[in-house]
Amino acid sequence: MYCYRKIQDDLYWVGANDRRLALFEGVYAVPKGVSYNAYLLMDEKTVLFDTVDAAVSERLFENLEAILDGRKLDYVLVQHMEPDHSATLQQVIEHYPEVQVVCNAAIKKMIEQFFTCSIDDRWVETKDGGTFCSGRHTFAFVKAPMVHWPEVQVTFDTTTGTLFSADAFGVFGAINGAIFADEVDFDHDYMDEARRYYCNIVGKYGVQVQNLLKKAATLDIKMVCPLHGFVWRENIGHFIDKYLHWSSYTPEEKGVVIAYGSIYGGTENAAEILSVMLREKGIKTEMFDVSMTPASEIVAAAFRYSHLVFASATYNNGIFVKMEDLLNDLVAHALQNRTVALMENGTWAPTAAGHMAKKLAECKNINLLDNVVTIRSSVKPEQREAIAAMADAIAATM
Repeated sequence: MYCYRKIQDDLYWVGANDRRLALFEGVYAVPKGVSYNAYLLMDEKTVLFDTVDAAVSERLFENLEAILDGRKLDYVLVQHMEPDHSATLQQVIEHYPEVQVVCNAAIKKMIEQFFTCSIDDRWVETKDGGTFCSGRHTFAFVKAPMVHWPEVQVTFDTTTGTLFSADAFGVFGAINGAIFADEVDFDHDYMDEARRYYCNIVGKYGVQVQNLLKKAATLDIKMVCPLHGFVWRENIGHFIDKYLHWSSYTPEEKGVVIAYGSIYGGTENAAEILSVMLREKGIKTEMFDVSMTPASEIVAAAFRYSHLVFASATYNNGIFVKMEDLLNDLVAHALQNRTVALMENGTWAPTAAGHMAKKLAECKNINLLDNVVTIRSSVKPEQREAIAAMADAIAATM
């Protein structure tokens, strides 16, 4: 049975939620599910903005049939070809044989890669800065390459001030009957998932996001309709400000992420002592066991806070496996502009800190503190003094 939401007089959300998906993109845990957003405009010409993942295709077609109520679908406008937004495109074409496909040349090429159907006889080409009219509404197209695929475009409705933002401004989590961000306590219930979504899905492409934000700043945006998460109609600047921080790799707040990889507890104990010492100085800390916490959560925290501490056992004369995975993730997501301290443990040959420093050298503008803490098996009084010195050094850079 259909389940849609009206957004404006002639615009409807026709997407669906998936609460059974375990891993988004096969990588990121989504315990609160995810929404796949598509939008239907009922103008003089009907326009579908993107489609949905194959897992929820049935709901899309039920929603379309209920709202169209016998009208034909004139256009499907494609902004992003990742299958969670385009998997049902060929079905839409087969279901509505007169539909025309509105997209740029890069998207058309990907359509031919993903599907067996040809759109040559139904293609309406869009170009950067070009426009398209559906009747009352006129749309302007803005290329957004690498936010976060190379073919992406976003679409601005000049009539209503609505930005259809593709994957930008997305959020992990099912939207649970709400459609507008102001219908929920977004900062409390969804901001962490918005940050985790950005940092892990889009985070590598900060320069490209900044370029898109500069273009968006020239538009009179009154509403934002992303492909995941909530529609924004109030306090849009608050969310854009988060994107400005994340995309420029500027910490949102002062604090210390302490990520540790411990085998028998000695490294964890050293990390815990450091956290206590920092808290006694009034410095906020967040601790993560890299063996138990998904890397996506630690990456998001690293984007949030100003300082990072990596505490690793030495493993096979190198970095503890899960810690090495985390550092590789942080490098892959282009984290930069952070102050970092290192702790290492080794019963006979502690070498993890040197390897971690070499890995972190791949990141830009990392202030690596000289106060490396080295322990052998377990923390002794002299290591407590070294940990205290590290805490002082971190406090001095706050």
